[in-house]
Amino acid sequence: MTTLPDDFRLRGGANITALPKISLHDHLDGGLRPQTIIELADAIGFALPQADAADLNAWFVDQADSGSLTEYLKTFDVTIAVMQTREGLARVAREFVQDLVADGVIYGEIRWAPEQHLLRGLSLDAAVEAVQEGLQEGIEEARHSGTRIRVGQLVSAMRHLDRGLEIAELAVRHRGNGVVGFDIAGPEAGFPASNQRVAFDYLATHLFPATVHAGEADGIDSIRGALLDGRALRLGHGVRIADDIEVDREDDSSTFVTLGATAQWVKDREIPLELSCSSNLQTGAIAAWGDDIVDHPFDLLYQLGFQVTVNTDNRLMSDTSLSRELALLSDAFDYDIDDLEVFQLNAAAAAFLPVEDREELADQISAGFAQA
Repeated sequence: MTTLPDDFRLRGGANITALPKISLHDHLDGGLRPQTIIELADAIGFALPQADAADLNAWFVDQADSGSLTEYLKTFDVTIAVMQTREGLARVAREFVQDLVADGVIYGEIRWAPEQHLLRGLSLDAAVEAVQEGLQEGIEEARHSGTRIRVGQLVSAMRHLDRGLEIAELAVRHRGNGVVGFDIAGPEAGFPASNQRVAFDYLATHLFPATVHAGEADGIDSIRGALLDGRALRLGHGVRIADDIEVDREDDSSTFVTLGATAQWVKDREIPLELSCSSNLQTGAIAAWGDDIVDHPFDLLYQLGFQVTVNTDNRLMSDTSLSRELALLSDAFDYDIDDLEVFQLNAAAAAFLPVEDREELADQISAGFAQA
């Protein structure tokens, strides 16, 4: 089992890794262990760019750190290649849960695109069942060791392909078997949510929740499409909502902020933003603001009252964990434990769960932070 570092600490000494956390934007095919990739690749005869786990880990990070979402996504050719069998999917899902548990996550929504895992004979339904099998094994292992975690699948449709309705139907079909929501992923620019309108109409008819990748590699129009065409209850990334915010600093003491119509709507309706800071740096999503974590508009959005949440996106490609992302933000913006609790409570409120379960998560968060 992967051992995550336990020394992500706030300046006051609180151990971030030990704090209860919620992960909303975490891709299954972006969270594999390098050694697992090696073993699965060997079993199917798939050639890897590196044969050593540490070297392979470094390769993923280097390739992903491209400044382009399109280039970043090419790293998934490797991970998806070893996730084409029931055994491979179940193992990756089980270990995914184990790694969340090691990082203090008490609830995780795990997104992935079943249509990308059919090359070795699996059906869409069989793929979903294999992932659920692995997730459940991870949950049971945690329970036997005295730790409780809940997980749910977010089934994604690839926005540049033409299977949106089919994948939406798949998600609804498995809503009683671990699937809690729907998503569209993949290349954003040129593939608006309106292309998948029939899928979103179907989901709305069945009262099934959706989050939509938007405002990462494209701007405000993409976010508006997610809200209007996709009926998104959350925005996957959504960082470029900052494009719709004008900040005027007249002098050191006077700052005036004006929100455009879309930004105002997202703020007023408390639509959660699934922000992933390290990933945004790698893909160039925040290039308009800078190239360092301190340049990320996360703090601007937080200070303005947006419903910000902290996420990893792809732990392998960014060589990160939820605890590391929180530590990076804390160092960059001098956040304390109260700020980190707000981020987790925001995530609890945004989870695709019944309200009673969301309230229970919030109670767990508050209790855990009070003990820190």
